[in-house]
This record gives sequence, C-alpha cells and structure tokens, in this order.
Amino acid sequence: MDTSKLKKFAQFARRTLREQVSAKLTLVLSLNSAARRESPQAVKKLEEAIAQSGGQDPVIERVAYTWFNRFCALRFMDVNRYTRIGVVSPAEGQFQPEILLEAKMGHIDEDMVPPKARQKIADLLAGRAPSHDGQGEAYRLLVVAACNAWHQAMPFLFQRIDDYTELLMPDDLLSGNAILAYTREAMTPDACESVEVIGWLYQFYISEKKDAVFEGLKKNQKITPENIPAATQLFTPHWIVRYLVENSLGRLWLLNRPASKLAGQMAYYIPPEKPETDFLKINSPQDIKVCDPACGSGHMLTYAFDLLYAMYEEEGFDPAQIPELILTHNLYGIELDERAGELAAFALSMKARTRQRRFFNKRVKPNICVLENVSFSSEELDEYMDAVGRDLFTRELRSTLEQFGEADNFGSLIQPKLTSVTDTLVTLEAKDMGGSLFLAETHRKVLAVLRMADYLSPRYHVVVANPPYMGGKGMNGRLGAWAKANYPNSKSDLFAMFIERNLDMALSGGAVAMITMQSWMFLSSFEALRSRILNQHTILSMAHLGARAFDSIGGEVVSTTAFVLENAHKPDYRGAYLRLVDGNSEAEKMEMLTKAIEQGRVK
Repeated sequence: MDTSKLKKFAQFARRTLREQVSAKLTLVLSLNSAARRESPQAVKKLEEAIAQSGGQDPVIERVAYTWFNRFCALRFMDVNRYTRIGVVSPAEGQFQPEILLEAKMGHIDEDMVPPKARQKIADLLAGRAPSHDGQGEAYRLLVVAACNAWHQAMPFLFQRIDDYTELLMPDDLLSGNAILAYTREAMTPDACESVEVIGWLYQFYISEKKDAVFEGLKKNQKITPENIPAATQLFTPHWIVRYLVENSLGRLWLLNRPASKLAGQMAYYIPPEKPETDFLKINSPQDIKVCDPACGSGHMLTYAFDLLYAMYEEEGFDPAQIPELILTHNLYGIELDERAGELAAFALSMKARTRQRRFFNKRVKPNICVLENVSFSSEELDEYMDAVGRDLFTRELRSTLEQFGEADNFGSLIQPKLTSVTDTLVTLEAKDMGGSLFLAETHRKVLAVLRMADYLSPRYHVVVANPPYMGGKGMNGRLGAWAKANYPNSKSDLFAMFIERNLDMALSGGAVAMITMQSWMFLSSFEALRSRILNQHTILSMAHLGARAFDSIGGEVVSTTAFVLENAHKPDYRGAYLRLVDGNSEAEKMEMLTKAIEQGRVK
C-alpha cells in the first residue's frame, strides 16, 4: 500500500479539523450565540468538559479526532458498499454525496432520519427555512442522522450525537476544499480494499503530535499520560504481523490439528524440527483466546481474525456464524487511547462484515477494552463494602479496585491483585444498587474496574503485541517510580516490562509473540529479564530485524527483533533463529525472511 498520500492527508486533516473545531468553539461559546439559545444543555456540557479537561485544547483535540474517525469510517463503508447510500461519497459521475442528492430529489431514508430532522432538511433544501447555507446545513443534519443510525451496530465509534460534538462539527463539508473532499481523494477504492488503511491513518494522524512529544524530550520534558499513546504508536508492517500470528496462533492450531491444511496459507510459519507431544490442548476453535494488550488500531487482531476464520471453516462451522463466534469468543484487545480502541473495534467489525453480509444486524461488539482512570475514596469503599457484604469484599478485591487510579499511565502493565476476577464480577453484576444514588455510582465504578481487570487476567492462549517503546528518560515521575517498584527486572523500558507482563497474561504452555527493541538481547540492564526468559520459558523462534524494519520511521531510529516465546520451560527445545539485520528496508527484510523459511535455512 502506498502510504505517502495517506500520511499527507491525515496530517492535513488533523490540522484542518483542529482549526475548524476551534473556530466553532469560539462561536458557540460567544455570549449571544445561537447555540446558547437553541442548545443550552449541549453548551453547558461543553463548558463542563472544558473545565474538567483543564482547558479548551483537549476538547478541541478530542472532537477533531472524533470527526476524523467517523468521516474515515463512513468513507471506508461507502467504498465497500456497506452503507445503503453513500453518506460522504458521491454516486458515480456525481460530485455531491449521494445521500444529499437523494434528499434534494425528495428521497430521505425514513429509517435513518427522524421525522423532525426530515422536515427540517426538506425545509432547508426548499428554501423554506432561513439559513445562510441551507444545503450545507441540510447535509450536516444528514451526516448526524447517519452517524446516529450506525450507533446500534457500532456504538463504540458512532456514539449518539446529541451534545457538543454536533455543535462543533465543521461547517464546510461540501466544497472542493472541504475535509470530505480530501478524505475521498486519499481513501481511494484501492486504499480501502483492506481495513489496514485504518491503521495507517491512525498512525499518521497522530504523527505530528508524536514529533512534538519527542521534541519535548530533547528539552527534558517527560511524557505525560495523555501523550503516551502518541509517543509510542508504531504501526506494524503486515509481514511482521503475519510472522508473529502464524507462529503463535497458527502454531497452536497445527499442534492440535496435525492434518490441518492451514499451513498452506501461512507463508511465515516455521514448523518445529521434531513432532511435539507436550503442548497446550484445545478442543475447538471456540476455546482459543488471543489478546493484544497494546492493540492500537487492531492490526494484529484483524490478521488473527483471518486465521481463526480458516480454523472454524476446517471444523465445519456454519460460515454465517463464524464472524460472531470469533468476535465473541476469540479476540481481545486492550488499549489506552479511546480513539485507537474505537478504530480497532471498527476494523474487526469490517472484517466480520466482509465475511457475513448481515453481520451489522447482529449488533456484536468486539472485545476491545479501553482502560480508564477509576478511583475511590476510603469512605466510598467502606460504605460499598457494608452494602455488598464483607465476606465478598476481600482484601484482594479492595486492592484491585485501588489499582486503576492511574490506568492511563500504567496501562496493561497493571497486574490485578484479585485472582478470581471473573467470579467476583459475575456475583457483583447480579447485585441491585439502584436504591441509593451514591451506591449506584460506586457500583458502576466497581464493575468498570473489574471488567478492566478481567481483560488483564492470565487466561490467554496467545498474547501478541508490538508494545510501546519508552526508556526511563522519557517516563514521567509516577510511571518511572511505579516501574521500579513493579518491574525491577525490566524497568529500563516499557517494551521490556511488556515482555514480562505478556508472559504473565498467557496460560501455561501459551504463546507470547512480540516485536520489540533489540536491546534486551544484549544490554546488562536486561540481564535479569534474559535470565527469566532462558530459565523459565522457551524461545520458539526469533527474527532479528535490526534497523530499517519500519519504513514509516526510516533510518536507524529503531532496531528491533521479532520473537515467539512459549510460557513453559523446555531446555532441550531447539528454536529457530533468523538474522535479518543486513536488509536495508522492509522489502529486503521481508524477502530475506520468506526465502529463509521457504528454503529451510533456519539456524
């Protein structure tokens, strides 16, 4: 995929949307604005959000990102004809969006657009309603209605727009210089053939913010929690994703189904030298749980979807049921950035829709957990404990509830103290706390923490990740101190802590597949980590990539290694090791890897 046009567009889109949202914000907040008269509650929510965020900029960033995600999602679905009518795309040979042209001819989808909005749109287009831009205003109402209509199928991305998000929607969506014109130009039908385009757009959208964060590092400015996602995002090339997933998830399947033909479609799979008898057993594809604890826009998970679909097919499952089964039983993602989490869930939904035309009617929500800060006062927990019973409210439970006050800083590295999270969650979900407003809010927060803790519990057959890379010099004070206290063997970098964390999240005999910085292989500061891996786990394979494995960042900036570990110690196992450091680009390294595997030159 040629990503240069996507990069130029995404960076331009962020700047443009921020400018337009900022201008709308100034207009909306002006003393005698129309918004204050017509939508006083929405303006009140906006002012509260600004106060809670510590200023206007975080709100501007959030709203701009929200509209970027929605516009890109609508364009992707338009191109692939997942929408009944083009919402942001024109019909062939036309210039204006199809939904607007149809409305101008009197055809407005009654299932999509509520009666009041339909009447207003008709009046605006007929000139019966006063407006300085009747056509533009009518189209904005159509877009809002379309987003709200998608809420039922994809609530994670299309939250109902009845607040300040609509007030801050860009005015110009129809001109040749509008953001939607540039969206269509960048997201061509060719680019939208693969949902991978969503991941590239996410990386490029935040790339300038990432550059700013790294400029700050040169001035000794630490990376704050809100900047961790931008500072650590790096989209993984597809061939590396395939190597990791095929040699973890694919390997697990082939060990359990030696007669499977799946190996024929796994070009990066490295078979074991000898037949194995000691491996993690599964009875059905429904048993398999795959987690990406730093999932970003979901690239690892979308390829895992493809392999899982093939597994279900081999087992004779009804094709109409397979997408729902995969998203319900098999795939789990954890993420810090709410917008990235939305895109990961969207990408998985698009994968499912590709395989099943009626998938949207099923209203299946992918298992993507966006970690959020949740804190309690001691008095709050004491009162809640009295209400639910002290026999249930153990010390472990209380400790776990107190672990998520800085979830945006510590992320998936949090290790829940409670070992029976699922059982406790089920028990508490059955409790009715509606009789007390105070207890009801505490109950909601408790359940939110336990649902996050459930994702972070050790229950996965496969953990696959391109974790964040951040050395101690970049960590803010709280993160640095917490790392030393909780990960003494790997505290020097987030990626190293994730190696340990992922091993703890995997079942005994499960696989951990990662691409990380190569430094843990050599530096003395990681000696204890190496000792743990060599003495408690097993290296199944490793592709030492070195520099230039990521064309999107170029040069010698990041030197990496990709590897697959088994969460079991097999001292006699002979792993497969590939040295690919001599390749000068993604393409060269990919070719070296495939040739080595094809020719059996694995040493």
